[in-house]
Amino acid sequence: MSSNHRTLADLQAEACLYWPEEWMQAARDESVLKLLLETQEAFIAILKFANRDPFAWKQALDQNAELSGRLFLKHLMLASNMGGEVLSKLSPLSQFYPGGLLKFRWRDQDQEYQFKKIHEKCGLTNSALKVDANSLLSERKPAQALTDTTEDVVMFLLFGSTSISKHLPLDIKEKCLLGSFLGKHKELDLFLRENYIRVNSQISGQIANSLGKFAQERACQYLQSLLPSDWKVLKSSTLPNVSHRSNSKETKFDIVVQSPRNSYCGIEVSFQVTTNSTIQRKSRESQGLRKAVHAQGHKICYIIDGVGNLVIRKNAIEGILVNSDFTSTTSEKSMARLVDFLVENL
Repeated sequence: MSSNHRTLADLQAEACLYWPEEWMQAARDESVLKLLLETQEAFIAILKFANRDPFAWKQALDQNAELSGRLFLKHLMLASNMGGEVLSKLSPLSQFYPGGLLKFRWRDQDQEYQFKKIHEKCGLTNSALKVDANSLLSERKPAQALTDTTEDVVMFLLFGSTSISKHLPLDIKEKCLLGSFLGKHKELDLFLRENYIRVNSQISGQIANSLGKFAQERACQYLQSLLPSDWKVLKSSTLPNVSHRSNSKETKFDIVVQSPRNSYCGIEVSFQVTTNSTIQRKSRESQGLRKAVHAQGHKICYIIDGVGNLVIRKNAIEGILVNSDFTSTTSEKSMARLVDFLVENL
């Protein structure tokens, strides 16, 4: 059965459209959100009671058994709404603070802090700072000591709002203000309760990434359960001799199915509830990818679901339908059709 006989209406009729609740719960559990919620009160306690001087948070953190340096930093990044993507655009901070010297006001007194690392060009993304979900969840106990880079970023986020810098963007300055709340219980509570984890886009993004992985994992498990036992189902693998880019590297597919006759099918998976540009990229690449796959005698299929794809990104899906040997959704009925196609054609 050719994908040319499959229409957008066919997919919409079979689709799940919204992430199942069990996926949502699993993604929350897998993400760092649970860890952050469990340690939120410890983070707030440090900010409330570390009020002797602007550096007292270090001693308070050192005495806290729940928070590592980078977990404390992650909390601070969320509370300030300053993720690694934003921070990385500011590197090196010497462009804002000559000589790497952070001069700031705290309780009507002039203070100074000499950056140890981030005044020079360095990685400030979530992964570089080791505050991404994988790093935080795999952190061993006892927790890693505070690093120079972590301390630098904490000081910047705490006191950037009152720092003496003519060049630091105003929207950045307005976010780096938690240091002014140190020891001020009522003001700190009000700020954090109104601005913290509940609606933070950084956490939402982590959950969305986890859900994308669940879609791929679910598709793999379903294919393995329905295909004959002598078939292979591989995640994030390649097709022999298939490359559709100029760098000549073999193209990686979300899933690769191999039959006992050594016939192959590359499968791309996309489950998007909100708008996302990834499906548009897949659509643009689909024609060239099909030609490269067919030139080596292989097949290419797509598993597409989610209201963001099938309702919002209709034009992109139409492009994929034309260039796919078979397209299914994540529903059991639709995936069973995909398995039938694979058995008949590989």
